[in-house]
Amino acid sequence: MKNRILEIAHKILTKRQELKQHEWYDLLETIIFAFILAFIIKSFILQISYIPTGSMIPTLNEREAVLVLRVPYYFREPKRGEIIIFKYPEDPTKEYVKRLIGLPGDKIEIKNGVVYVNGNPLEEPYVQNKTSDNYGPITVPQNSYFVLGDNRPVSVDSRYWGFVPKKNLVGKAVFRLWPPQRVGLVH
Repeated sequence: MKNRILEIAHKILTKRQELKQHEWYDLLETIIFAFILAFIIKSFILQISYIPTGSMIPTLNEREAVLVLRVPYYFREPKRGEIIIFKYPEDPTKEYVKRLIGLPGDKIEIKNGVVYVNGNPLEEPYVQNKTSDNYGPITVPQNSYFVLGDNRPVSVDSRYWGFVPKKNLVGKAVFRLWPPQRVGLVH
């Protein structure tokens, strides 16, 4: 068996040496390597997401493109205030973009549009359009998160469909790529 494997490996290497003599082989090898590298980067490191609605105005506008870093949540828990991309709990084929408000174990309550986390009002300078809604109190379950859009009157978020399971997290929005006049870091 061992001899057979060595024989096959030798044939493959010999054939590769023959193919390397052709000009097109280097190009083909480079293209294949580039596709494999792109697949790895897209699957595990970075992706580009588009903002489908106005739920994150003024931070992110409809039809803007953001660079999403997938790596952080492999090594650490998300932090309150980060803009996260996640698979929509009711239809995992769709990705949503919202601001992380509640971490596992947090008690969330909204009184007259003011968000309270564990009894303390949350400072939200990024919210310009508030509502006078009331919600909760509710406790965020383990391995779940509570998210809200920055444009509260039009955002469909955790107030309507519940919590985001940890397994649905895709990554963190870090850089605005489009449109050109708004290119820059996402805060």
